Amino acid sequence: MRDLERTLRTELCGEVDFGAAARALVTMDASNYRRVPVGVVAPRDADDVAAALHVCAEAGVPVVPRGGGTSIAGQATGTGVVLDLTRHMNALLSVDPDARTAVVQPGLVLDRLRDAVRPYGLTFGPDPSTHSRCTLGGMIGNNACGAHSVARGTTADNVTELAVTTYGGAAHRIGTGWAGAPDGLRELVGAHLGLLRTGMPPGFSRRISGYGGLDALLPERGVRLARAFCGSEGTLGVVTEAVVRLVELPPAPALAVLGYADESAAADAAAGLLPYRPLTVEGMAEDLVGAAGGGTSGAGGVAALPRGRAWLFVEMPDEGAARAVVRGADALDALVVTDPAGQRALWRIREDAAGTATRMPDGRMAWPGWEDCAVPPARLGAYLREFRALLAAHGLRGTPYGHFGEGCVHVRIDFDLASAAGVARFRTFSEEMADLVVAHGGSLSGEHGDGQARAELLPKMYGADVVRLFAAYKDVWDPAGGMNPGMLVRPARLDENLRFAVLPATPFAGEVARCVGVAKCRTAAPPGGTGAPGAPGGSGGSGVMCPSYRVTGEEQHSTRGRARLLHEMLAGEVVTGGWRSPEVAEALDLCLACKGCLSDCPVGVDMASYKSEFLHHHWAGRIRPLAHYTLGGLPTWLRLIARLRAAGAVDAAVRLLPVPLPGLARERALPELAKRPFTRDASAVPGRAAGPADAAGGLAGATGGPAGAAAVTLWPDTFTEYLAPEVGHAALRVLRAAGLDVSLPRGGGPVCCALTYLSTGRLDRARKVLRRTLDTLGRVPGPVTVLEPSCAAALRADLPALLPDDPRAARLAAAVRTLAETLEEYAPDWRPPRLDRPVVGQTHCHQHAVLGDAADRRLRERAGLVGEPVGGCCGLAGNFGFEPGHHEVSVACAEEQLLPSLRAAPAGALVQADGFSCRTQIAQLGGVRARHLVELLADGLADGPAARAAEGAPDTPP
Repeated sequence: MRDLERTLRTELCGEVDFGAAARALVTMDASNYRRVPVGVVAPRDADDVAAALHVCAEAGVPVVPRGGGTSIAGQATGTGVVLDLTRHMNALLSVDPDARTAVVQPGLVLDRLRDAVRPYGLTFGPDPSTHSRCTLGGMIGNNACGAHSVARGTTADNVTELAVTTYGGAAHRIGTGWAGAPDGLRELVGAHLGLLRTGMPPGFSRRISGYGGLDALLPERGVRLARAFCGSEGTLGVVTEAVVRLVELPPAPALAVLGYADESAAADAAAGLLPYRPLTVEGMAEDLVGAAGGGTSGAGGVAALPRGRAWLFVEMPDEGAARAVVRGADALDALVVTDPAGQRALWRIREDAAGTATRMPDGRMAWPGWEDCAVPPARLGAYLREFRALLAAHGLRGTPYGHFGEGCVHVRIDFDLASAAGVARFRTFSEEMADLVVAHGGSLSGEHGDGQARAELLPKMYGADVVRLFAAYKDVWDPAGGMNPGMLVRPARLDENLRFAVLPATPFAGEVARCVGVAKCRTAAPPGGTGAPGAPGGSGGSGVMCPSYRVTGEEQHSTRGRARLLHEMLAGEVVTGGWRSPEVAEALDLCLACKGCLSDCPVGVDMASYKSEFLHHHWAGRIRPLAHYTLGGLPTWLRLIARLRAAGAVDAAVRLLPVPLPGLARERALPELAKRPFTRDASAVPGRAAGPADAAGGLAGATGGPAGAAAVTLWPDTFTEYLAPEVGHAALRVLRAAGLDVSLPRGGGPVCCALTYLSTGRLDRARKVLRRTLDTLGRVPGPVTVLEPSCAAALRADLPALLPDDPRAARLAAAVRTLAETLEEYAPDWRPPRLDRPVVGQTHCHQHAVLGDAADRRLRERAGLVGEPVGGCCGLAGNFGFEPGHHEVSVACAEEQLLPSLRAAPAGALVQADGFSCRTQIAQLGGVRARHLVELLADGLADGPAARAAEGAPDTPP
């Protein structure tokens, strides 16, 4: 392998990497399978591809072409050299709007093509739900389809020419006719005309399995070489360029949503809608809608889904056509959605289903493997009834959904793929499932290819003679058998190479394994969350995950990449350093712990928590980086400085130091410390006095409040207490103005959410701090208002996870409220001051991921604050932006959304950022002072600066 690596480096211009990290990142795709390659090559052009295929053929090493790695049957994994076609060969080479064609390279992401041709009123017809990260090469390899294929066909229907390089380095350009065909192909087809005409199963639009397009080589079908090549799953050659057809976009499509009594009724109805010439007919039942975290209401004022327990989403070219469908459909209930934002909200449920369907209602995981079987649409209802019965017979569960208009059903099933008995059941079910599909005249794969998951079962669908013809077809293109062996013909067994087999039986391994590889984290723009707008993961449809990947473009900095490296670390075969692994440490170093993946990842991967766990083990028994002690111990240091009343002296000393403090980035200036902590001056704030803690050290109601007023506790988080007490003072004024009794937890010592210890992986210290906090608080009689979003998220999510056996942890977590939640729940009749100003700024990533901002949106609207804070991540992310080596990434994250929004802000706009990190980043990079929402509200109160200025009084803060 060293000789092979050296030769490839000599012969290629692109990158060649046989290191552990590069190999670990491509051991898996979005399937249940895992195969370990010998190395990864990122070719720069077609000449590089030819050179790599020549060198590998000389060495007898197989080659696997790979795009976005979102295949769900294992075909994007391999034991030889993996060609990463996304790094360099990702260009849109040309567009001809008049001819409605485009020339693309295989690594081009579908959405980039669609965005480029949208100004011409065109699009590429096939549109898998992974359109934001799947590549054209992968779509050609799998003959991908998507929601609109009922009107626009499969990828094979939309490809006219292909440039293909075969194992050994020979180049072919194929389209229609025999030109460019490999030697022997014409003779092979001529010798098997009868079998191709009568031996292939009756064709329908979703017959994707095997070399399902082989009968396109019949003379009466025009000898469409390019069409026959589509769906070959990288087993014949490598596509280096493609000419694709484009189709017109309807200017104002409308969505008819039809409600039915159950899934079977919706499935039975789907075929009857095809005469209306729909653009899509998608089906889903209530179990999927519930798994998607809502979906009964959407952005743009969309009403609830129509009555029913299953729905068809029928997209039509215009509103009139959609209403005609509603009139003609025998549905229980219906609605027509014309608003684009409303349509996007509904489609989000469907597009995230590949991930959300992976979680059962009880939290158990479900897996691909039988993701996309298809039957003729008229058979769909009967097929689904028997499919549900087959699941029940095996004690399995799944959530079917999919392209009902073409009889294609997606489902993930809660197989036990870790135990021998579970794997045996998986095999038995698979064999019976194949029999069921074939009995209904269907295809084992209707969209995503067979890979390793179903290729072994192809004889059930095609028969032995056709499968032998498939093998001969493969051998004409690839006589040495070097292209993606083990797929489609002479396949590996469907129960071999399962990715779970190498993992230890530990809770952490189970968490890491939940990443199924759908790669929503590999997008050029922040993805929309999976929840409803304003809910966790749904802030205005703008997501957070994964900021460091969008800055670097490197797979190892995506959520999926980090999960894969952790997977291989636990397996110990490729990444051999265990918890001390430098490969994993390097990948996690640029994780901002933004928690965006917790909400935006369809399966809820929580990389921030995984990073904490890794750092906990990685540095166990060793001296940690200085930043772990300085920034990680920030609450302790700030408390000590306050006790010594040395804030001014410390600030002066920091300014005078000729070099930055040890362990901190030299590019960063430290924020100034407050001269007096928030709680020291809290009683001087105008309004009712803050009440003391009760004798037991718990939380007591404030004194002097009106009878019956709700009592709330204001949490003095570290940032508010020592760095931004003005936020706490503003909160006291606002909460009291709303008629609430406010207390501070003062009895027995300081309180802390342990966030800085969590972010640096000092978990034992975090648990100690949290237990001490719970001891200090005692009982929690009411809501606890936390102003700093990261602290609120830590208390709500991390606290009960770290102390699962302490009932006090769960009680405190349940009591945590944001400011807006507190006002909405406990002062519902209070009317905030009208500010009537535009607002820009940042929604804290932890608020987006854990807390949600629905209440904040409603509060801003009532206060007349017009505009939306942006999503994404500010890039400072607590200690991250202050650590050496992170400044460039930190700034690049801010430049993605935050800083451009500040530059484009209208005159007089207020700048809001509730997180201290966000405000610091805005001040240091944007040169403006951002303020917490509560400060903006306090300014508008009768005793606020705005009112005092109107009366000619001096603006004196407390």
